[in-house]
Amino acid sequence: MSSEDLSRKKQEFNQAMSKYHHIKAYQRTYKLVSCINVTLQIILLYIVSTLFIPLPWLIFVFLISYFITDFINGLVHLYMDNNDSYNSFVGVFIASFHLHHKTMEYKKSNIFLVYFNESGTKFWLVPYLVCVLLLSFTQINEIVLSILISVGILSSVAEVSHYLCHNSNSRFVKFLQDIGLLLSKKAHLRHHKYDNVQYAFLNGMSDVFIDKIAIKFYQGYKENSDRHYESYSGQDTHNR
Repeated sequence: MSSEDLSRKKQEFNQAMSKYHHIKAYQRTYKLVSCINVTLQIILLYIVSTLFIPLPWLIFVFLISYFITDFINGLVHLYMDNNDSYNSFVGVFIASFHLHHKTMEYKKSNIFLVYFNESGTKFWLVPYLVCVLLLSFTQINEIVLSILISVGILSSVAEVSHYLCHNSNSRFVKFLQDIGLLLSKKAHLRHHKYDNVQYAFLNGMSDVFIDKIAIKFYQGYKENSDRHYESYSGQDTHNR
């Protein structure tokens, strides 16, 4: 990236963040998305609880849902980390998202509040959950429906896993990380230390696939989007 391009991107980033802090509608949008996502998740959780699924199939649903969730959310993370369209309609939210690399630690918060707040960053999850809800009124296979619902809920759990990876020193959380149920601190550190790797953040099981996609289609963030906030000195939005 040339010095002129970098200077322009820094200016666009700062302008986008200025909008974020001065136009309250942007911050309220996160809360609205949180409310929609969590409400839909509660409804879908009730629906899935009414299904009768044998234990072996429940184990299958859990395992396949975990992988799909890790993969999908990792791909979204990959796309957003490398997106620098700050002048676009959603440019303010793109700029806000990039600040998660600037601050390595979240603000301390109740785990349920983290679940709620971070669900507000998942704009793509709203149409996904709406579609799954509509599908639940059709003759869709119950196993398939259970997987789709589980992915929708686990996508917010992934945000909690990421939060705990950055903030928690709990022995219980470390145990869950050690057995591969939550994101390992050691594995996720590579995402911040190196470039264009380890995007998955539920437990990282799909990184082997996402890393190949990243190498093929993206240049990485260390010398690109991570440099755009170098001159930004305003308030961090991490863990709104």
